[in-house]
Amino acid sequence: MQIIGEKDFILRPWRLEDSESLARHANNEKIAMNLRDGFPHPYTLQDAKDWINMVINNKKDLIYAIEISGEACGGIGLHGGKDVYRYNAEIGYWLSEHHWGKGVATTAVSKLVAHGFTHYSWTRIFAGVFSNNPASKKVLEKCGFRREAVFKKSVKKRGIYLNEEVYSILKEDWEEQVKGSSQ
Repeated sequence: MQIIGEKDFILRPWRLEDSESLARHANNEKIAMNLRDGFPHPYTLQDAKDWINMVINNKKDLIYAIEISGEACGGIGLHGGKDVYRYNAEIGYWLSEHHWGKGVATTAVSKLVAHGFTHYSWTRIFAGVFSNNPASKKVLEKCGFRREAVFKKSVKKRGIYLNEEVYSILKEDWEEQVKGSSQ
């Protein structure tokens, strides 16, 4: 069991006992609007159980619960690319609205990026962000990600076409940040 600790929260594997807290925190239209359609709304207890069972059986991706005060309040993951994209990983994350604006998402992304670059052969970590989600863009920018592309009207969410913005960080840029912050 891998746990990435921080002062206010930990990143740890999902457990079936997290089903109730997952359903409670994930059942929020404001969260679902910024994620792919695989994240349903409403988010039911059965959705939570199904997702956790799928994650428990997933041995190839890093998918963690964000635990605050003993309760799973969000999720974060790194999904490695395949074939010629095998040195890339996509990061995704969400957090309970109750914990927005407290720096949790920024710190969680920062910790998981560090873990990914330190323990895996990835040279690039990227994220796709819907154009109507400035908070997520800000999280990525604070973590050293740079916007590298805008895909016009590439997403249709709730009947509305949105642009997707792709942000990335390269391992060498991350290493420079780490070096700079330790001086």
